[in-house]
Amino acid sequence: MRTISRRELLAGSSLGIGAVLLQADPLGLPIGCQTYPVRESIGKDFEGTLRQIAGIGYRTIEMCSPPGYEKSGFGALVKFKALEIRRVIESAGLRCESCHYQFRELKENLDDRIAYAKELGLKQMILSTFGLRQVAAMDDWMRAADALNQIGARVRDAGMQLGFHNHAGEFRQIDGVLIYDKLMSELDSKLVKMQFQVSVISLGYEAAAFFTKYPGRFVSLHLQDWSPAERKQVAVGKGVVDWKKLFAAAKKGGVKNYFVELDLEAMKESYPYLHALKT
Repeated sequence: MRTISRRELLAGSSLGIGAVLLQADPLGLPIGCQTYPVRESIGKDFEGTLRQIAGIGYRTIEMCSPPGYEKSGFGALVKFKALEIRRVIESAGLRCESCHYQFRELKENLDDRIAYAKELGLKQMILSTFGLRQVAAMDDWMRAADALNQIGARVRDAGMQLGFHNHAGEFRQIDGVLIYDKLMSELDSKLVKMQFQVSVISLGYEAAAFFTKYPGRFVSLHLQDWSPAERKQVAVGKGVVDWKKLFAAAKKGGVKNYFVELDLEAMKESYPYLHALKT
């Protein structure tokens, strides 16, 4: 029988401890955050900002496409290749498997964005918004959805999953039909998964209800809580969202990862609550 060395024993113990810690997090997945709320800090000190995020306890991040968000705080990263950015992320002790994109860049520069995404190590490419006007007709939404299906097919062929991120605009009605429901009927369930923004609870819409209504259609979550008294987004666990109910339903929804999307102080407040949450 082979004798186990002290180094192997310690390594195995570390892996075991890591597994136990991870099991304590919702869905048994590492807690992540979106980088958009700290975009100004990223523009000034990318490495330092990532180390600060990792220091809070976060283990994954969701990026924003540097070319697509060049004028929104990510311009300083445009000069770097994907592999360079990946090395900086991983050296901070983080992992990145999801990134937000603008609709125009996906329509006009898809081959380039797919190649970049693969080098970055992404599993998911997420459209952040269609960018339609408030007065857009349902036909406008459907044409955008059809274009997204076509993009989704190419992303799938490249070995990744395309997703769609909602905002409040999808939760209004046109002729008595909720835009979000209409999108779910038009988007191909295999080509385009959904990233649900939990903050629409401010409009009366619970994430859990949609996970149950559309099982298997979701890939990701953006986490925010809501305070009716203050009428603003607050740290996770400080508002009205029933998080145990949400994560229980998220299993049925098919969620693969989730990202806190709040300012840095609220990120700090959110992490301990999520890490201690029993789901």
